[in-house]
Amino acid sequence: MVDKPLSGKVAIVTGAGKNIGRAIALGLSEDGAAVVVNGRSDKAAIDRVAGEIRSAGGTALPLLADVSDEQAVAGMVEQAVAEFGGVDIVVSNAGLRRQTPFQDMAYTEWREILSVALDGAFLLANAAVPHMVARGGGAFVGMSGLSHHVGTPNRAHVSASKAGLEGFIRGLAMELAPDNITVNAVAPGAIDTVRGASAGASPSGALVAGIPLGRKGRTEEIAAAVRFLVGPSAAYITGQTMHVNGGLFLAK
Repeated sequence: MVDKPLSGKVAIVTGAGKNIGRAIALGLSEDGAAVVVNGRSDKAAIDRVAGEIRSAGGTALPLLADVSDEQAVAGMVEQAVAEFGGVDIVVSNAGLRRQTPFQDMAYTEWREILSVALDGAFLLANAAVPHMVARGGGAFVGMSGLSHHVGTPNRAHVSASKAGLEGFIRGLAMELAPDNITVNAVAPGAIDTVRGASAGASPSGALVAGIPLGRKGRTEEIAAAVRFLVGPSAAYITGQTMHVNGGLFLAK
């Protein structure tokens, strides 16, 4: 029997308690990776996802850690190394959604958004890359989005964090290529997820009708893009942003 493509690999997925993060964690486990299921505060949620992985015969370690906290991120990575022997894959998925007009936006809210999507990606890479180098290579994926590519009102901070993330991805890709570490971004479009109140209403009506494929995406479809990018078939892809939006960005 052929091994699963990620057999023997160790993955950390942040924001993995629900929606896209959950789908990514489950998908990487299906491909054979041992998965650290991370969340910031909802222990019950990450325990449920870890339970799903274990019930399917996989290996999972649920860990709470705020990705904007340097010590918490370092501790999470060290726990992963202690439990599984190293780190091969990091998916920086954690992010905060806010809908706030710019003239109502406080600097504290601006910093909060950037501290998770952008600073969090830096802290994850900073802690995990030495372990990837020690293992002979690895893969880092940052979760971007459509908003900053098309311009979206009330999301200046979110757009700035994702644009910065993609710049970080490109710079990191060039620096880590000699270490056999690929670094890429995935930019979802309108995805069928459960959204918190602060994220605003889920896309519907005219927006969905404007998607060339005529529907919102599924979380599993975003996970499929991540599974590809961290797997052996994408070993020659780095520094890229993969758009998964049903043609919506193309239509713009």
